[in-house]
Amino acid sequence: MPIWNALVRESARAPLAVRWNIDAVRQWGVDKAWDVVRLAVERVHEGAVSFGLGGDEAGGPAAQFREVFAFARDHGMRLTCHAGETTGPESVWQALEIGAERIGHGIRAIEDAALVAHLAAQRIPLEISITSNVRTGAVSSYAEHPVRKLFDAGVPLILNTDDPALFDAHLVGEYEIAAQRFGFTGEELRLLARNSLDYRF
Repeated sequence: MPIWNALVRESARAPLAVRWNIDAVRQWGVDKAWDVVRLAVERVHEGAVSFGLGGDEAGGPAAQFREVFAFARDHGMRLTCHAGETTGPESVWQALEIGAERIGHGIRAIEDAALVAHLAAQRIPLEISITSNVRTGAVSSYAEHPVRKLFDAGVPLILNTDDPALFDAHLVGEYEIAAQRFGFTGEELRLLARNSLDYRF
């Protein structure tokens, strides 16, 4: 696959080790997800370490992909899933039930106290991009974003850019937003940065 070969070649030149999460797009259906996961497991020895599910949560509930996730796990891949961004906490529960170890976004978890407690107790991280959530309308404004509440509840958080080109987001900017809009202290920002390492695949 020429694109994959180019990615591997260029990543070898990076100053840090690069590993890959390969995502299926849920609204394209389970059959397409099988194509993606088979491609992913063929590349485990070329830096592909995890398999994920992205796209429209309502258009492809996580429960439909249970066997796809099991296949990825059985072939040595770690598991992540976008959930609880545009649909409610039930989407996060479904992602966890099919084996997700990390949750992309997950901000609607704040609506379910039992889920928040579970994420905190089991140390299941949420990959959060504040800018993306505002610009997609997943939250109506920065003031409505639950990042501070989730952090204060003990849920492990990892700040991310989501799609820098699409959302004009960069990682330093996400940390600045956390500090300036949500009052994260220097010590708390260091913990967020540490989470990026501690919860990596």
